Amino acid sequence: MLPPLTPGQLQAQTGVSRETIARLETYVALLKSWNRRINLVGPNTIGDVWRRHILDSAQLFPMIPPTARRLIDFGSGAGLPGLILAIMGVPEVHLVESDQRKVAFMREAARVTGTTVMLHPQRAEKLPVFAADVITARALAPVERLLDLASNFINLHSILLFLKGQTAQDELTQAAKAWKMRATLHPSLSDPSGSILRLEQVIRAGTADEV
Repeated sequence: MLPPLTPGQLQAQTGVSRETIARLETYVALLKSWNRRINLVGPNTIGDVWRRHILDSAQLFPMIPPTARRLIDFGSGAGLPGLILAIMGVPEVHLVESDQRKVAFMREAARVTGTTVMLHPQRAEKLPVFAADVITARALAPVERLLDLASNFINLHSILLFLKGQTAQDELTQAAKAWKMRATLHPSLSDPSGSILRLEQVIRAGTADEV
């Protein structure tokens, strides 16, 4: 078993600034404090929080185009990955979460880290429609369901980044029955059994845009 990842090791691996690491440390301290009272993340993951949650989220940042302006994170939970990506510099991040306790945590985490985010305390199905350059989700639903949730917010230029486990390929195969897309699987930096699913040029099969 690997020893817990340290903030310094995360900085070396990701290349983020000292200021960003300091803000992430503030986030981690708050997460540990709140997690004693409400279940934000699994208690058994707190011992390696920098690998299991911070690196797991931060590894998406290099996959986001520099021109991307608006990101929607479905089922944000404790702000993973959306709030972490906002701390790292994604300009306009929308965090969608229906659990009001988790929304309260994200609001406080955004405040103490000095991060501007848009909080949507509702289910993704109820979110007003607007266009997004990037859509993210972590441990929320199978790929086909995620595409249904994302369908009103994407265009042919949108990029979808889903943090998935061992079932990623099976989920992708199932989703391909109803959706056409360009898909690539990337190994996770934080979990040997995990992967990052990057989807582009997503359209529902049988639509007029299909070529």
